[in-house]
This record gives sequence, C-alpha cells and structure tokens, in this order.
Amino acid sequence: VRASRPQGPEAIPFVREWVEWGAGPRASQYLILAAKARAILNHRYVASVEDINVVIPSILRHRIITNFKAQAEGITSLRVIDHLLEEVKP
Repeated sequence: VRASRPQGPEAIPFVREWVEWGAGPRASQYLILAAKARAILNHRYVASVEDINVVIPSILRHRIITNFKAQAEGITSLRVIDHLLEEVKP
C-alpha cells in the first residue's frame, strides 16, 4: 500500500509517473480484513499471502487515482496494481 503513494519514500518510479493519489492507511486495514474473511470462507484460520494477492485489486482499484499522463496513455488503476504486484514481493 505504501508503494502506491507517489510522494512516499517507498514509491516505485512508475508510481511516481502514473499515480496522482495512492492508497491510504485504511486500505491496509481492509486488505487484512478481506484476506481474513477469504481465509475463513476457505475453512482456514490464518490468512495467507495468496489471500491478500486475491483481494488486492478489489480493495485498491478505487483507492489509487491515476494522473493525467496515465489516463492519456490508457493506464488504469488496475494496471498500476498489476505492476505493483510484480514489483513488490512479500
């Protein structure tokens, strides 16, 4: 989540280039809650990295706002999320 914030020290270069506004602290809280709920629905007691990776697009797609340059290039928040998942390893 912190890597999605363009002004943050953890920002990846493509985030600085394409993102106007990144995900806030509540995004992290909801990622944890959603991953726990998915684990429970799958009859497990503990959430895994896989659970978080599955719920990330649903949680972050409306929290990451692309800038004009990204919109002009056809870059969506879902594409930014895909790149984040490739770059940021658990």
